[in-house]
Amino acid sequence: MWFRNLQIFRLGADWDYVTEALAAALRNGQFQGCGTSDRSARGWVPPRGEDGELVFSVARQQLIALGVEQKLLPASVVRQYAQAKLDQIEAAQGYKPGRKQKREITDQVESELLPRAFVKRGLTYVWIDPVNRWLLVDASSSTRADEVMEQLKLSLGELPLTLVKTTLAPATAMTQWLAAGEAPGSFSIDRDCELQAAADERPAVRYVRHNLDSDEVRNHIANGKSATRLALTWQSRVSFVLTEQMQVKKLSFLDLVKENAERQAENADDLFAANFTLMCGELAQLLAHLVEVLGGEGE
Repeated sequence: MWFRNLQIFRLGADWDYVTEALAAALRNGQFQGCGTSDRSARGWVPPRGEDGELVFSVARQQLIALGVEQKLLPASVVRQYAQAKLDQIEAAQGYKPGRKQKREITDQVESELLPRAFVKRGLTYVWIDPVNRWLLVDASSSTRADEVMEQLKLSLGELPLTLVKTTLAPATAMTQWLAAGEAPGSFSIDRDCELQAAADERPAVRYVRHNLDSDEVRNHIANGKSATRLALTWQSRVSFVLTEQMQVKKLSFLDLVKENAERQAENADDLFAANFTLMCGELAQLLAHLVEVLGGEGE
């Protein structure tokens, strides 16, 4: 139970869902799976696989999970089968089917193929921290986070959440850190970054496993490029990539942190709880320090 990415949201002051109330609300949107004619389905599933446990909670930290199913039916396959039927109809009636008939045949073929389509399943974890007022979605894209937000709104009715905005924009801060050759506080600069110009074509330069404390990087900044991504390490314990949208990607926890969890566990359930507890503790501190070096939260 270690998150790989963070889409970061701030809980509103009126968020008051204790574990039991949250679980009851999520049952309204519990996962049912794709029906015969459904292309996709989503809903809440037990985060650690325990039947009926829609919220896993330790020390007031809550974990929920959104399950998603999607049937894989490429449009090219539908067109291929539909064309075969249309050819048969043309041969039988002596002239090409009209536009309306083509659409009806395509819809019919899609309905016939859907029950036989392969199903792709996915799981998105959400960590809710009522103590420090965070909601974190383990997703690399904002699209996946939007799915979670939509499902939460359906289940809860109202969703007192906001995106986190800091006084100093991440792009501005990362650019300043690269120009200075070091990051402030408990952070250090790693070896990956992306620099992008503000021109219409937005020319970009990407460095991978490269020394970033160099005149070359500073020259790009002097010529108008700013940092859109920067790899950082926090307290030599957690490494990650910060983006200009205040997203955290490619989270990696030091082996020692994971070993501490393993030493605390006697079985699989204990290990899940220990991993989650330690992850929450590490990330809560990391986020607090990150907001601090970005000048605190702005309006």
